[in-house]
Amino acid sequence: MALGPRLDLRQTQSLVMTPQLQQAIKLLTLSNLEIEAFIGDALDANPLLEMGEAPPVEPVEIEARRTSLESSPCDQLIGEGMAAEDCPLDISAETLDVDRDTGDGGGDTPERYEPAFEGEATISGGGEAPAMEEYGAFDETLAEHLHGQIGAVVRDPKLAFIARFLIDQLDDAGYLAASLREIAMDLQVSPAEVEAALALVQSLDPTGVGARSLSECIALQAREADRYDPAMARLIDNLEMIARGELPRLRRMCGVDEEDFADMLAELRGYDPKPGLRYGGGAAAPVVPDILITARADGGWNVALNQATLPKLILNRSYYLEMRGACAGKTAGKEDRGWLSEKLADANWLVKALDQRQKTILKVASELVRQQEGFFRRGVSQLKPLTLRAVAETVGLHESTVSRVTSNKYLMCERGTFELKYFFTSGVSGADGEGVSAEAVKAAIKQLIDNEDPKKILSDDTLVDLLKAKGFELARRTVAKYREAIGLGSSVQRRRQKALSGKR
Repeated sequence: MALGPRLDLRQTQSLVMTPQLQQAIKLLTLSNLEIEAFIGDALDANPLLEMGEAPPVEPVEIEARRTSLESSPCDQLIGEGMAAEDCPLDISAETLDVDRDTGDGGGDTPERYEPAFEGEATISGGGEAPAMEEYGAFDETLAEHLHGQIGAVVRDPKLAFIARFLIDQLDDAGYLAASLREIAMDLQVSPAEVEAALALVQSLDPTGVGARSLSECIALQAREADRYDPAMARLIDNLEMIARGELPRLRRMCGVDEEDFADMLAELRGYDPKPGLRYGGGAAAPVVPDILITARADGGWNVALNQATLPKLILNRSYYLEMRGACAGKTAGKEDRGWLSEKLADANWLVKALDQRQKTILKVASELVRQQEGFFRRGVSQLKPLTLRAVAETVGLHESTVSRVTSNKYLMCERGTFELKYFFTSGVSGADGEGVSAEAVKAAIKQLIDNEDPKKILSDDTLVDLLKAKGFELARRTVAKYREAIGLGSSVQRRRQKALSGKR
C-alpha cells in the first residue's frame, strides 16, 4: 500500500470553555462579599461600569407544603423541557470536575474527643480561666505583646536578641516547641545564655508563655500565685493521672487530705493551659449571610438575597454615548472604536452574568427550603437526607452547578445562620422505612448524653436501644462513629470527666 499526503475535511462538535464561561462558573462559587471585591476590580478595569441602584431581585415566595414553579426565564425553559438551554452557568459534566455530595461519611475528619490534660478539658473549666469571648479579643498578636515588654525588662543587647528570637518561635498557644540546644547551635551562643533568655521570656505577661510542656506552663502560673508548694508540684508533675481518673492514688502521692486535694484541683482549674490564645491577632470576622429566609403569615416562606451585601452594577450608558461620539470623529482610529466595543460587550456580559447568578442562587435556595421545610419549622430533628443530585434534578441544573452555588454561601433563618452545605447530609434508615438525616441522629445522641445521669453513664449499646425507641435503626459502630464525630467521649471517658467535675 502506497503512503502519501492527502487533505481531508472533518466536522466535529466540542464544548469550548470560553473566558466568559469560565468567569461565569467562578462567579457562582463566590459569596456576596467576594463578589463585592470582584466588582471593585471590574470597575477599575472598565470605565463603562458604575455602581448604582439596579432593580433588586424579587424574593421567591414558597407556598406552604407545595411546590410552585418560579417565574424566571430559566425556570420557564425548564418547565418547557428545554433545561439544556439554561446557560452559561450550567455546562456539561464531561468538561468539569464534579464535586462530591456533602455527606456525613466523607470529607474532613471530625474532631475527636481528647481526655483531660492531653487537651485541657479539665483545666479550662475553672471560674478564673478566660472566657471564650476573651480569646482573640486583642488587636495585637502574642509576639507583638511580648516584644513590647522586652525593652523594659532587659538592658543586655545580646540577651534581648536571644529572647526576641525565642518569642518568634512560640506557637499560638504560647509554647516553645524548639529544642534549646538547637536554638543555641543556630544562634552560635551557649546553652546557658539561651536558658537565661528563656527564663526572661517566661517572666513576661501573660504568665505561662515560653513553657515547653503543659506541666511547665501550669507550674509557672502556680509560682506566680505563690501556690507552688511540694504537694502542688507533685500534682502538676502527674497531670496524666488526673486524665486517667486515678484521683485516690494521686491524693496519697501528694500527702494531703480530701479537702486539701479538692482545693488543689480547684486551684489547678483556675490556670490557663494556653495563655497565648488570649492574643489571637484580632477577633474573627462574623459570618455574613448571603440568603435570608423569613416566614410568611400564610405559612409559606420568603427566600431573598441579602441586598445589604449584594453589589449593584449598572452600565453607564450616557458615558458610553459620549465615548462613542468621540470615537466617531476623524481623529479616532480603528483601535479606539474596537476598544470601546470590547468594553461595552464585557460590561453587558458581566451585568447579565451577575443577574443570572442571583437567579440561580435563589432557585437552589428555594428548593432547599422546600426539601428541608421540616428543619425550618421544627429543628434539626426533622432534617432529611439530601444530596446535590436530588436538588439538581429537581431544579434542572447540573450537579456541579448546584455544588458551586452552595459553596461559601450562608443562609440565615429564625434558627440561626447555616452554610448551604449543612443541608446536604447522608442518612440512615428509620423504623418507618424512611431515611433520617445523620445530623438528626447526632442531635438525638447529644441530647441523650447531655441528659444522662452522672451515676449511670450510657454505654453505646444502651444508646442503640434508646435510639431504636426513638425510631432510629442504628448499629453500635454507627452510634460510636456519630458520637465521636460530635466530640463526645466513650462511657468510660465521660465517667471520668463527671467524676472530676464532682471534685470542684
